[in-house]
Amino acid sequence: MMKRAVWQGLAAGTVGGLVMTLGEKAEQRVTGRPDSHVPARVLERLTGLRERPGKQPLPVNWAMHFGQAALLGVLRSVMAQSGLRGPLASAQFAVVRLTNDQILENATGVGAPPSTWPRKELFVDVLHKAVYAFATGAVADALAARDGRGPGQRHAALRPGRHADVGPLTRRRSYGR
Repeated sequence: MMKRAVWQGLAAGTVGGLVMTLGEKAEQRVTGRPDSHVPARVLERLTGLRERPGKQPLPVNWAMHFGQAALLGVLRSVMAQSGLRGPLASAQFAVVRLTNDQILENATGVGAPPSTWPRKELFVDVLHKAVYAFATGAVADALAARDGRGPGQRHAALRPGRHADVGPLTRRRSYGR
């Protein structure tokens, strides 16, 4: 399961990153919002690369932007492989995506807590990360569905809902063997 989750997640996260970027570019055309250089600044701080004032190199910005998208896609794929699929799983994943950004941005001193942001900026960021999460989720769920139901889904099929008298699946049944 984990081997499949890695390649499927990298693919799903990359697609999610592309969809998010297309949405961002469309939104920027409408609102006039400039490009963000936060991803590049975070990567420079994390890796010890030389920091530059003003605009950051596009390859560094994209490396962080798409690298983060692809790597986090692996987590969403693990969710899908486990049986956590659909819109609710994607909504849960959106929180993870936002949290990951904030940890990296705040830990490096590049960003500030979202509670201090102007509401419009916060809305735009949450919107774009949700687009990423749902696009990534759609791809991860579709790829995982090709492998059949996940362990959680097989457990739920025994008797829908949470019940004290329905114990865990055997290891053999959990992994579909």
